[in-house]
Amino acid sequence: MQNVKKEYEKAFKKYQGLLVKQEQLLRVALYLLLNLSEDTRTELKMRNKNIVQLLVKTLERDSQDLLLLVVSFLKKLSIFLENKNDMAEMDTVERLARLVPCDHEDLLNVTLRLLLNLSFDTGLRSRMVQVGLLPKLTALLGDEAQRQLAMCILYHISVDDRFKSMFAYTDCIPQVMKMVFDCGEERIGAELISFCINLAANKRNAQIICEGNGLKMLMKRALKLKDTLLMKMVRNISQHDGPTKNLFIDYVGDLAAQIGPEEDEEFVIECLGTLANLTIPDLDWELVLKEYNLVPYLTERLKPGSAEDDLILEVVIMIGTVSMDDSCAAMLAKSGIIPALIELLNAQQEDDEFVCQIVYVFYQMVFHQATRDVIIKETQAPAYLIDLMHDKNAEIRKVCDNTLDIIAEYDEEWGKKIQTEKFRWHNSQWLEMVENRQMDEAEPFMYGDDGEPFLHNGDILERPDLFYSADGIIPTDGTISPEFYTDFQNGDMVGSSVSEGFVQSAGTPVRPTTAYGFRPDEQFYYGYGASR
Repeated sequence: MQNVKKEYEKAFKKYQGLLVKQEQLLRVALYLLLNLSEDTRTELKMRNKNIVQLLVKTLERDSQDLLLLVVSFLKKLSIFLENKNDMAEMDTVERLARLVPCDHEDLLNVTLRLLLNLSFDTGLRSRMVQVGLLPKLTALLGDEAQRQLAMCILYHISVDDRFKSMFAYTDCIPQVMKMVFDCGEERIGAELISFCINLAANKRNAQIICEGNGLKMLMKRALKLKDTLLMKMVRNISQHDGPTKNLFIDYVGDLAAQIGPEEDEEFVIECLGTLANLTIPDLDWELVLKEYNLVPYLTERLKPGSAEDDLILEVVIMIGTVSMDDSCAAMLAKSGIIPALIELLNAQQEDDEFVCQIVYVFYQMVFHQATRDVIIKETQAPAYLIDLMHDKNAEIRKVCDNTLDIIAEYDEEWGKKIQTEKFRWHNSQWLEMVENRQMDEAEPFMYGDDGEPFLHNGDILERPDLFYSADGIIPTDGTISPEFYTDFQNGDMVGSSVSEGFVQSAGTPVRPTTAYGFRPDEQFYYGYGASR
């Protein structure tokens, strides 16, 4: 037994010696190939000889000097799409994961650079998360030498909505918040603030950011330095319903004070967007508008061409938010904002974002008794809504239908026009469908000798899906005639007030989902080139 053990140890030592010599030979050969690959034509020949496959297999070795050379070679190759795809097929990310972290600083650095290049690919980012790189990269934020690379990779991962929530289960957020506040009076690095903006787009992350004095310190820094990107992060936090939104009540005045023609437009856009997100029932918007004299500014900015489209759109969204308040809506209506909105609607009729948000303002206006008469009797807003009732954009159709339902309930004349238009549209669709359903050679006997149609493949009149239904106004059984609408004016309309998905409740109404400033997972993408 003792002899067997000695023979094994001797053979194992010999094997290790051969392995060292083999790795030295590989290192020299790969070094030569790496130098030759400086010529792209030679590099292409190497790729045709499956150099990527050979290099990825070599990642299984343990020699750090050899691994440093192999990873450097792969990093050089990874800037080309075809090589990157080869690496994806060879499970390169899984093989690299074991090298993060490692005690060889240069090897760790070049490994992170290779992962950064690969992280531009969505599928490879997903693999990085699956193999457990997220907590490892988070831990590297504490290493000053590797912090920048780790942050760039984490930023790329945070671009995907499905991975944003996973950061809440690491200590990443407290670390990046400390980095933000450690910047002092200096401008925050683009990578860091971009990463923070993406993190803030997730509700749970936003709650962690606001813990303690987080929001207070962010607001203080953003307002003091007029930092547009930091305010974008604050705006992302403000869009989440729940306790984080209520924290902004203390800063409404500070934000409103930033809105004026003398301020930087980009910064004003973010301040307006933040205020527009504050759909808080207890907030006295009338007091805010009066104290900071915002109505003239909002009215002036509604004029087409008065500012960049992004700023004008935020003004419209802001008006939609403050119009939830009855007294605010009345004050805005008296200031002549409705004609200005109609003029803007004409100018921006090809932009669905503008159209949807302007129609949403009309919806808020007709909901209040104080402004309903102004909309219905003193403007042509209902006519525009009728024109948009069959818009190709589903969200616009939804808001138009809800607004027109309210108008029809309270004004008999407009109610008849709306009924007629809905019925006309319903019949035009039905007649067009019938005309297009022509006989072909496969159906030569659709009609009998007596001229009556056969019930071939189901009688067309028995198909309720062919009838237009206006949110419950017209049943799909095809039995309702235009006379049914006479009950509309007597308050007997059932099930037609507001369609599902856009209900005006006692609390906060639902903002149209196409709103530029109201995307729960809006991401800020900071682009930079791959590392060679």
